[in-house]
Amino acid sequence: MSRLNIVVLYGGKSTEHEVSVHSAQTVCRMLQAKPEKYRIYPVFIDKQGFWFLQKECGFKTPQDVAVTPVLRADANVAALDGSLAFKADVFFPVLHGTNCEDGTMQGLLETLGVPYVGCGVLASAMGMDKEISKLLAAQAGVEILPYVTVSRGEAYDKAELEAWVKEVGLPVFVKPVRLGSSVGVRKVKKLEELHDAVSFALQFDSDVMIEKGIDRARELFCAIYGEGEHLKTSACGELRTVAGEFFDYNAKYIVSGGCETNVPANIAQDTEICMREDAAAVFRTLRASGLARVDFLMDKDGRYYFSEINTLPGMSETSLFPQLFEASGEDYGQILDGLIRLALDVRARKDALALNR
Repeated sequence: MSRLNIVVLYGGKSTEHEVSVHSAQTVCRMLQAKPEKYRIYPVFIDKQGFWFLQKECGFKTPQDVAVTPVLRADANVAALDGSLAFKADVFFPVLHGTNCEDGTMQGLLETLGVPYVGCGVLASAMGMDKEISKLLAAQAGVEILPYVTVSRGEAYDKAELEAWVKEVGLPVFVKPVRLGSSVGVRKVKKLEELHDAVSFALQFDSDVMIEKGIDRARELFCAIYGEGEHLKTSACGELRTVAGEFFDYNAKYIVSGGCETNVPANIAQDTEICMREDAAAVFRTLRASGLARVDFLMDKDGRYYFSEINTLPGMSETSLFPQLFEASGEDYGQILDGLIRLALDVRARKDALALNR
């Protein structure tokens, strides 16, 4: 394979903007270590959605060149001032959260007709929606926790919601349906906290999920890459929250030592086998391709439930995705190579369809 031009996309109009930049710095560094294979174009997307070509992957600098995606035979990225234009062989989105991993960026890349790493439009959109992904997980035979949803602009019966919470039992978790990194999530331990938590979550999304909680649940994870019958699942890992009562944004990104990672997780072998099979089942049911991290919650009796799927998980050295595969004996650099090859294969199959002839 000749040397490939790889555009790495990061930042974005997302509450997970900063996390994305840190992930991309790792990806760029690892790909740049293979100059015989790849020429890397780091493209930073600011919080307004504007694109900037950078010399080094990171946050915005005065030296960055404003660029834009274009539909041209000779280029798919061009500078606004006309100073440069180039054609990427593969786009590598390292983007997290709303407007990034929810199918919107994937739709743009489909319009450009370019190969890109990760899930397509449909899988990305369904994976980002906690309710849709839970419905599909249940369809695949994976257990989920009871939940209800409320929506902005639609009055909900507060007494009815309180009655449901009393029926399933406290605590419950209130969370935006389409958001990541635990942004907007609150654990409700007292009934009088419920409606404030709903109002808070509705600041971040138009739909909010109220889900039965497992108090002091074990939070377990499995990473995946590949597609169809050619999937690899990682060893399962576990995060134990040190700061706070659950794995919220502060524990993830703000408080130093806010959580402890155990990879592999200390769970029974047959449980791990089942969990890996269930992770793959959810991935396939979403018609996903590329990479993902599937999250589960386990109660004190060892029963586990699907929590969510992240179709563009964190990718820095300290992120779970690489840690989980390294614990399985997989080389992270080779995984990145495989993801790029898969992106090319997926695009080639699309281009071969009759509608594209």
